Amino acid sequence: MKMDARICQSCAMPMPTDDLLGTEKDGAPSHAYCKYCYADGAFVNPECTVQQMEDFCVPIMVKEGMPEAQARAIMQQTLPMLDRWKA
Repeated sequence: MKMDARICQSCAMPMPTDDLLGTEKDGAPSHAYCKYCYADGAFVNPECTVQQMEDFCVPIMVKEGMPEAQARAIMQQTLPMLDRWKA
């Protein structure tokens, strides 16, 4: 996988650089999850639902300049496909 194509499998945030990677229990980098979602081998917010993740991510995307409806549509399409949320 190309480095610039790596996204967090919890929130869909791009992780183009290793400083954005979460960490495993042994301190090794997690190549699946970002540092905001995953640390020390566990999810930062283990009780989070896919809807809560969407509600958290959309305002960040809006702040970055994306229209809210577009951000919500992207999250609704993307989040269920990520490893953390797959049924």
